[in-house]
Amino acid sequence: MTIHDENKAALTPLRAALYHWVDGGVQPALSKTFVADARVHLAFPFEDLDGPDGLWDQALSALASAMPDIERRDYIVMAGDDDQDDNWVGCCGHYTGTWLRPFLDIPASGHQAAMRYHEFFHVVDGRVVEMQALWDIPELMMQAGVWPMGPSLGRVWPAPGPATQDGVHRGPRDAADSQASVDWVTGMLTDMGRHPTEPEQVMRLDHWWHPKFSWYGPAGIGTGRGVDGFRNWHQIPFLAAMPDRRVDFSSVSHFFGDNDYVGVTAWPGMAMTVTGDGWLGIAPSGREITMRSLDFWRLETDPATGQRSIRENWVLVDLLHAWDQLGVDVFRRMRELARPSHLAE
Repeated sequence: MTIHDENKAALTPLRAALYHWVDGGVQPALSKTFVADARVHLAFPFEDLDGPDGLWDQALSALASAMPDIERRDYIVMAGDDDQDDNWVGCCGHYTGTWLRPFLDIPASGHQAAMRYHEFFHVVDGRVVEMQALWDIPELMMQAGVWPMGPSLGRVWPAPGPATQDGVHRGPRDAADSQASVDWVTGMLTDMGRHPTEPEQVMRLDHWWHPKFSWYGPAGIGTGRGVDGFRNWHQIPFLAAMPDRRVDFSSVSHFFGDNDYVGVTAWPGMAMTVTGDGWLGIAPSGREITMRSLDFWRLETDPATGQRSIRENWVLVDLLHAWDQLGVDVFRRMRELARPSHLAE
């Protein structure tokens, strides 16, 4: 068993507790899995929480109160080491349950709801010392019918798990294969970063991406299929609004591979200035903002040519944090939209 197998195994009791979610089961699992002073970073409006106790008291307990039959379903669990020799475990999936009470003032729908999460855990000596995680809270606003911002250009839906269905259970980790996957992804990002300073062709999207690749963006942006879907529904509007976007591959970004899977977490990983005609319906402010984007990629080898390429990419962006930096209070707008009509007078 490798250190990465051991790290995944260290998280197994917590993952099981969050799936079964029986009374009194989650908090002890958090205490056993995390060190007491672990750094916990969660999506806006939670931000930095006070270790595992803060994660429970301020976030998980509120989610469980809103969805009493809640469960957490992983469809990707991967582990590896970054270029600083830090060990990470990444999990991707949905929190789901019957939504009976408000959550963050988002009104309950009364129906089963699903909220995607990307959660990354820095593990040292079998315990989590840092967590960086995004929850797709806008996805819940949409399911409640109180989304106050512009419509997504791409399709918004519960993003599926890997087409190969090996996101959680797969063969032993091969270190060379895993590094080759990381190198492919960082090569792709390097080429993409050359545009728009250089012509579109420098990105070589057809080289890096599979012809049938799917880009599963967050609610507010949505899913794009193939190069055209990715460019039309995400990249072109993004770069038109923020052509100076800068991706930091230094110590703030943690890339790690697990065979065909690659994860990256950064808090934050990008910086840019909102100019042009604005982004996602928000007028340009000229303000520089940072952006948290936590990603998973799955590479696939063409059996006919032996060529590897990226087939699927799960992306969560902390859009609520981006809008907050632009002075837009999405929650206030949402509360006004959710206000009962007889109180609106």
